[in-house]
Amino acid sequence: MEILLENREHWAKKREYILASAGNVVGLGNVWRFPYLCFKNGGGVFLVPYCFFAVLCGVPLYLLETVIGQYTQEGTITCWTKICPMAQGVGYSIIGIQLYSRAYIIVLTWALLYLIYCFSDPLPWATCNNPWNTEKCVDVTSVNATALGGNMTLNWTSGHFTKSSVSEFWERKLLSVSAGIEDLGAVQWQLLLCLLACWLACYFSIWRGVRTTGKVVYFTAVFPYVMLVILLVRGLTLPGAWQGVVYYLYPDPSRLTDLQVWMDACSQVLFSYGVSSGSLITLGSYNKEKNNCYKDSLWLCALNSCTSLVAGFAVFSTLGFMAYNQGIPIHAVVDSGPGLAFIAFPQAVAMMPLPQLWASCFFIMLILLGLDTLFTGLETITSTVVDMFPRQMRRPWRREIFLLFFCLICFIFQIPAVTQGGVYLFQLIDYYGASGASILFIGLLQCVAAGWGFGAERMSDKVEKMTGQRPNRFFSLCWRYFTPLLSAVCFVCCFVEDTHLKSSSGEVFPDWAYALGWAIALSSVVAAPIWVVCKICLTKGPLKERFLVLLRPVNDPHAIKAANRGRNEAVTTVESGEKPEC
Repeated sequence: MEILLENREHWAKKREYILASAGNVVGLGNVWRFPYLCFKNGGGVFLVPYCFFAVLCGVPLYLLETVIGQYTQEGTITCWTKICPMAQGVGYSIIGIQLYSRAYIIVLTWALLYLIYCFSDPLPWATCNNPWNTEKCVDVTSVNATALGGNMTLNWTSGHFTKSSVSEFWERKLLSVSAGIEDLGAVQWQLLLCLLACWLACYFSIWRGVRTTGKVVYFTAVFPYVMLVILLVRGLTLPGAWQGVVYYLYPDPSRLTDLQVWMDACSQVLFSYGVSSGSLITLGSYNKEKNNCYKDSLWLCALNSCTSLVAGFAVFSTLGFMAYNQGIPIHAVVDSGPGLAFIAFPQAVAMMPLPQLWASCFFIMLILLGLDTLFTGLETITSTVVDMFPRQMRRPWRREIFLLFFCLICFIFQIPAVTQGGVYLFQLIDYYGASGASILFIGLLQCVAAGWGFGAERMSDKVEKMTGQRPNRFFSLCWRYFTPLLSAVCFVCCFVEDTHLKSSSGEVFPDWAYALGWAIALSSVVAAPIWVVCKICLTKGPLKERFLVLLRPVNDPHAIKAANRGRNEAVTTVESGEKPEC
């Protein structure tokens, strides 16, 4: 008895795709990384390199990946058989990056535990009257610089004399952080249970495919915007808010001559737009063939950038309030990444009336922002496996069982990340696993494969056939020239700039950790060149014909003729007793 295979799913409604895509691209990088980079790299002047890379790299790559997904109706690996078979290794590299990106669920784990503590009165990080506090602890919500002899900035930031109650909660209670990566210490059971809860949330968000994902995003994609608006309005009404906004956008034109500013802008665009991660291809592949992906992509890119800009006002108005309340300069309360999300803002809400309410709103927003991106990446991996093995995976309950085992394996492998030294492991994977260099390399290969192998004009023809609207010629030029050239230049600059990873305490990692980091970085991108070499060697026929076969889609008539010629010549060579090439 033959078992009927399930057909590939499509979004039930167009708005489900829009919400899922918005949730995927609008994440933690928009809310925290963009504002931090903006004030660090010249304020309003940072918008110049940001817009430059957004127009020449971000938007063209976003559109290209969405078009590839919708045109091929395939996952991250199998889609390349219909575009450029030689580039199929790019799909394997993307999956490698996605596997390392599962580490970002640790951020949700921290946020979930903070959310649980939000229901305490008073907030546990607002005072020094706790078992984990030391004699260096200072309750910065009730003192100012004058109370500490005008040396609040030095004492708080240096850590030699005093330590804020928020910092001690983060380091000594939540993480119980060890001395370094060589000392992982014991498992933090509270974090372990939160990690399990986050994986369960991811699993049940996508376990039935787009049938469940399309419904989940109505909440997970919309609610963070509601929270962001609430926090923005609240932040702008606080005393000292205008001081924070000015500090956020005050232009410093001299920073435009700094190469690192341009590299930061490039990495921010690629991260926030979600390109080179396979998620855009996957989400686009669930669209109906005639969906206007061209217009959708432009609107979603605009939404992404505008969200980053608006989030900066919410963040820095709150930081301006902190500086005003404590009588210290803003740079003393600003930090990047986890420091901004888990130290600066929790301290800010502790100073407000109804601190439990504002803290809960903030961490709910943080969890939902990260959850959207995480379960979209998980869907990318799952759909890729299903498309690679359709006869096995499109049978009833096969997808759900595979996803369950995959989530369980990821959970087990991430247990070291919730130990006392787990934060160092997270930093290592975050810095090298999905690094800017890896994403730039993947973006470069995608442009070469689609813009030159498949053909930029031919790609525009496919867009016109699907949407009834031909994309601007500017995008063809980007796919062939501008985007791959900029990606190549920035990829080289990643190795020129000396940006050595340091731990959260400022100390450098041991040499073996850097070696492990580079092994992680190379392991994700090496699949693409290995695939090309192997396919060239295994394909029969003269070298020129092999390239023609591998550059053309599988259903292309020219590729079929070349393949036939290659097979015939290989048979003739074997019959004559000559050794075939390779």
